[in-house]
Amino acid sequence: MGRRLYLFDIDGTLINSGGAGSRAMKRAFQALWRVEDGFTGIEFSGRTDRVILRDAWAATARSDNPFVHDLQRFKRAYFRRLGATLQECDGTLLPGVVELLETLNADENATIALGTGNFRTGAAMKLRHYGVWDYFCAGGFGDRAESREDMIGEALRACRPFGSHNTVFVIGDTVHDMACAKAHGAVAVGVTTGPSDAATLSAAGADIVLETLHEAAKHILR
Repeated sequence: MGRRLYLFDIDGTLINSGGAGSRAMKRAFQALWRVEDGFTGIEFSGRTDRVILRDAWAATARSDNPFVHDLQRFKRAYFRRLGATLQECDGTLLPGVVELLETLNADENATIALGTGNFRTGAAMKLRHYGVWDYFCAGGFGDRAESREDMIGEALRACRPFGSHNTVFVIGDTVHDMACAKAHGAVAVGVTTGPSDAATLSAAGADIVLETLHEAAKHILR
């Protein structure tokens, strides 16, 4: 069987935060640059937080600072607001998540990690809020990565200390997750708990398509 690495996306795959992340980002942007909704017209789904902010910042921030400077300012403002929006929004863990993580956690040949466009601190805040952060040993995040392909590359490097993995599964809910899995020679697992339906995920290259993670064990535990 060999060792297997499971890289999970967060939003739409593990949780539905009820929009807590985007709400906190909008509030942080408004506090810094006095723009009521700096993310109007900016696509969030399947993209890294860094590139989402870069697009909004370039369009509306009117800042004289370098982007990397304002990125750090924004992250601090965002994290100060995210805890409150997680409490405000009616979010939830998605079906089958805890059962799957428990099963993988008990498997000595499985490494459980993250491949998410969230900033690392934001990822930790979201998953701690829903009680599942401690399942994950490492990951790739949206702090430095502009693309999901780069983020998955970061995750693979971060997981090297946990052994040589014969198979890598990238588990997500968007076409971007499927594309970056293919770019790294990983098994692309699409779950329809996010914005994409089964046909869309299959067309994007998904090797396995699941309605929810309740079905995951019989498809990816091998």
